[in-house]
Amino acid sequence: MEFTFNTYALILIVCGALTLFLSYYVYKKEGGAVRWFGLMMLSNGIWSVAYGFELASSTLDQMKFFTNIEYLGIATLPINWFFFCVELSGQSKWIKSNRNIALFLIVPVITILLEWTNKYHHLHYKALHLSLESDFPMVAIEPGISYRIFTAYFYILLAIGGYLLLVKFRKADAIYKKQNYSILIAALIPWIANISYLLGFRPLGNLDVTPFAFITTILLIFLGIYRFKLFDILPVAREKVLELMQDGFMVLDKHNRVIDYNIAFKKYTGDLKSNEIIGREISEIFPGETFLIKSITENRSGKSELVLQTATGTFDIEADIRYLNENKLNNEATIVKFQDLTNLRHEARKIKEQADELQELNQLKDRIFSIIAHDLRGPLVNLSEVLKMIANDVISIDEFKDILPTLSKDILYTTDLLENILHWSRSQLKGYGINKEYFDLKGMIINEIDYHLPSAKAKDITIIQDVFPGQGVYADMLMIQIVVRNILNNAIKFCNPGSTIEVYATYSRDGHMVLCIKDNGIGMSPEFLANLFDGKSVSSRGTMNEKGTGLGMVVCREFMLRNDGDISATSTLGKGTTFYISIPIEEKILADV
Repeated sequence: MEFTFNTYALILIVCGALTLFLSYYVYKKEGGAVRWFGLMMLSNGIWSVAYGFELASSTLDQMKFFTNIEYLGIATLPINWFFFCVELSGQSKWIKSNRNIALFLIVPVITILLEWTNKYHHLHYKALHLSLESDFPMVAIEPGISYRIFTAYFYILLAIGGYLLLVKFRKADAIYKKQNYSILIAALIPWIANISYLLGFRPLGNLDVTPFAFITTILLIFLGIYRFKLFDILPVAREKVLELMQDGFMVLDKHNRVIDYNIAFKKYTGDLKSNEIIGREISEIFPGETFLIKSITENRSGKSELVLQTATGTFDIEADIRYLNENKLNNEATIVKFQDLTNLRHEARKIKEQADELQELNQLKDRIFSIIAHDLRGPLVNLSEVLKMIANDVISIDEFKDILPTLSKDILYTTDLLENILHWSRSQLKGYGINKEYFDLKGMIINEIDYHLPSAKAKDITIIQDVFPGQGVYADMLMIQIVVRNILNNAIKFCNPGSTIEVYATYSRDGHMVLCIKDNGIGMSPEFLANLFDGKSVSSRGTMNEKGTGLGMVVCREFMLRNDGDISATSTLGKGTTFYISIPIEEKILADV
């Protein structure tokens, strides 16, 4: 190969070689936008060096050879510029997958293949000939369809990349202005140079000044890297950090207008759109937060807690205000950090509720052990002593008959106590399940009334039921049976002779059947009623000195909650008590959300 080096060729070769050397250094420096910038330098270096040798060549074949090498840089330069702009503007999601990158590379690969094989189809160049119009030989081209398609592709990528940079830099902070200007000016230079070449404005003949323009572009951006620390304090990196923060940040100017914020802050602004936040005064964004606004207006730095009411919800917030008026800053500014304490407060309340519940369970457990140790032991010991006395002929049969009613009451009390303790204990087991089914409420009520008729007749108490047949409910029948049994047993216990107990059912609006058990017995005081279902109430004796365990209502409440129901009571001292048992009518269907 023979070369006749001229000024333009030497400039391109030297600058191109320097660009190739720097491209390796930049590529190894970091990832992201910096790496794409290194690849862009590589493409430009290949184009410049090869075009320099083309300009130093004197034969058409030798020029074609270097043109083929040039296209390795020409075809990849716009795509590397586009990827660089995408990363720099924070839109890296477009090129995260190898599939997307491969799609973008289709046109450059096809263009290179068409240029290399042009002599077989002439799709890229219709014709190539040697021009001697200038001071040195150059190639004159007649573009083909492939050349025009690639040119359009070239400009589209340059335009999209430039638009991304322009949009991004318009939103960037003032501290990045020098960086922004250097990149935007650098991006315009290849446009001007290439458009001039394509429009025929060629003061140097057939000399393509585009590679010279790209060298200038790269030098300007390279200057930005070291002079303005372009990639050390990259705006994208700053915004990525702020966007990853869960705490909200906003920056106010000296007029208390929002000039910057992060994504986490957006949730506190209600229905305001992103373009409606910048420029608004803090009083417009949080009109009801007088304390926050006053602290900011008076330039008071510090932390304060507040509750923000927004269209998207209520937030417990700790606002950390920092007023900046240091000499290093040209303008005064206020930075406010919003730390969302809603979940922390919720978890704290939840932990406290669990602690209170655990304390109540421990107190109830202690009470149950106390009952077992005292109330359960006493009747059994009495029964054991009576049996010993009978076996030793200490008492006669007639004397035994006299104490038999008392023993019978003790045994009945002991049975009820054991049943309630057993049912409560089983309900507290983690693996204890329930067997919900549809059953006839009236049939179950009749069976329970029949069970209690002997004890009701003994006190001359009348039980009236008015539950319509066919009223079905959906629950664990055994559990509801235990609840009804406890309430009927209590009603009989606390009714005077000659009283009446009414049992009836009504429908509620929330899809439940409400079973009511009403008596006109001695009733309960408001204090006793308030602690009826939590196990804190002290058991009292019935109208004929019947003993109670104090656990029955705890079991009833536990069973009703587990059946998606409820239980409540109203009572007036001296007039009677009414219990309301709310039972689901149908199976509860959980909708998929």
